[in-house]
Amino acid sequence: MPNHTDAPRRYPAKPAAAYLFSTCLVDQFSPEAGLDAVRLLEREGIAVHFPPDQTCCGQPAYSSGYPEEAKAVARLQLDLFPEPWPVVVPSGSCAAMMLHNYPKLFADDPVLGPKAVALAERVFEFTEFLVHVVGFSRHDEAAEPCTIALHTSCHARREMGVHATSAALLAGLHKVTVAQQARAEECCGFGGTFSLRHPEISEAIVTDKVASLKESGAEAVVSADCGCLFNILGHAEFLDKEAGRKPTLPGEHIASFLWRRTGGGDQA
Repeated sequence: MPNHTDAPRRYPAKPAAAYLFSTCLVDQFSPEAGLDAVRLLEREGIAVHFPPDQTCCGQPAYSSGYPEEAKAVARLQLDLFPEPWPVVVPSGSCAAMMLHNYPKLFADDPVLGPKAVALAERVFEFTEFLVHVVGFSRHDEAAEPCTIALHTSCHARREMGVHATSAALLAGLHKVTVAQQARAEECCGFGGTFSLRHPEISEAIVTDKVASLKESGAEAVVSADCGCLFNILGHAEFLDKEAGRKPTLPGEHIASFLWRRTGGGDQA
């Protein structure tokens, strides 16, 4: 089974085509992030295909201890990507589920097991794909410099090992300063269903995360995972409303940030 903690991944040459697995959160709540990911890839000469029948990756059920329910959801994804193209996922959490846990879920199935392994080998987190497959290198064309903080999700950092690729992409933008937050490796408190099952603990964690991001001096937060981003920005806005002030911590998915800074859309 693929695992970044074992032998280093072997990356393919830059392809002519790729699939996008958008994730539930991007599809339902942040479609612009998905569209910006497509725009970035297409600008690099990659034809992006979006299978319309894709649904959830199955992680909420899997991480909540319901493997059979997770298999039922995951099974729907196995035949959606028939061509041997990479499957690009703008979320470390969902990419980790497909890469590491699909082979586990179907390990005892002689038919679906090989399909799960074959699919997993083609799954790449978005920033990982840009750095290691595309060789993304674009000039920072925005008019003004900015200071941002990078938040990397737990799955992206610990299961995918791709925290360095988000950092590398931002480091390539010469007008962007990445502020160093305290305890950058710590969770934002979201954790999918964790935030629903343990709201008090989740709130304490995200309160600490918001404080560390603001104390870093960053003007905004950037992340490659919408779940973390929504949790951080939503709580920051809640705290601002309680204090009677306008929102003080904006943010966006790294796909949208890269698109704007490298000449796409409205520049900042």
